[in-house]
Amino acid sequence: MADWKKPEAANVEKTDIKSLTLQELREEMAARGERAFRAAQMYEWMHVKLVRSFDEMTSLSKAFREDCKSRYAYTALQAVQTQESKLDGTRKFLFALSDGNVVESVWMKYKHGNSVCISSQVGCRMGCRFCASTLGGLERNLTPSEMLDQVYAITLLTGERVSNVVVMGTGEPLDNYCNLLVFLRMLTDENGLHISQRNVTVSTCGLVPEMRRLAGEKLQITLALSLHAVTDEKRRRIMPVANRFSIRELMEACEYYFAQTGRRITFEYSLAAGVNDSEEDAMGLVRLAKPLHCHVNLIPINPVKECGFTRTQLSQVRAFQNILEKNEINGTIRREMGRDIDGACGQLRRKSMSGLRDIGGNEAC
Repeated sequence: MADWKKPEAANVEKTDIKSLTLQELREEMAARGERAFRAAQMYEWMHVKLVRSFDEMTSLSKAFREDCKSRYAYTALQAVQTQESKLDGTRKFLFALSDGNVVESVWMKYKHGNSVCISSQVGCRMGCRFCASTLGGLERNLTPSEMLDQVYAITLLTGERVSNVVVMGTGEPLDNYCNLLVFLRMLTDENGLHISQRNVTVSTCGLVPEMRRLAGEKLQITLALSLHAVTDEKRRRIMPVANRFSIRELMEACEYYFAQTGRRITFEYSLAAGVNDSEEDAMGLVRLAKPLHCHVNLIPINPVKECGFTRTQLSQVRAFQNILEKNEINGTIRREMGRDIDGACGQLRRKSMSGLRDIGGNEAC
């Protein structure tokens, strides 16, 4: 772990400048009496050149930079721990936030490009029984700049371009809707990193009103629904959100999302032995996915010591996949990345800086 000292408490009066869109930054500079090009200069320094402080903005006068320090909070996440998988080279980063909280992000190298999985909240309040991220509950939402800077910091630390971003780390993205939307627009802005919207995936456990709201934005991102069960009764046992929204309501929201965006939904389906991996479950998944022309990601559940689920054997996963394919459902088995460093699906968790202790690590699910 790198040497780390808890930063001084942020001044709540300061504007989070890296969370301002280019238009908002133009308005901010105009209010200060600055010339129009100043906003473009600053935006490029922050979101293209990825500088870590005002001091690095060398095209700006020293007096202006010093004034910015007094007016604005500048998000630059510090990596306090990095782990690298011996199996596939996946790297997991633990980033310190300005208030002393920490979040985890994962960098994965694929033949088609580099992907980063980022967190959207400190902790999570959704309570899914198989997921480590929810242990200890929700601390707070991340700001747009804190989400963006996970991508920026990893780009600088690896020295490689990020081509795909998945919002599947700690937290429920749609539970932080407004900040998520700003993040998505800034990440894909042609004046910033300009990552294609089609290369961005947002995961949700199924917050129906927010799914419909997101559909209305008509973004070209991929929406991934964490389904994990095909009946309301079974889903309620493993996902508390199912007590609020039925599978029928979820499927209607998926139909609406496709109608509004033209983007095919992905179903994420974690397989736990004896829980949701039977032939009956597979056929139930066929009935749900077929009308929506969904893609299905099958994920053998990853070990989380507190939860007690057992992963489905690979032979059974393949048999489950075969049932889908025989019924014309495109189903893939998720390639496991970073499992040996707890960087795989469902393994990211809330931590504290006190010895990098897992929050809720002694709780039973």
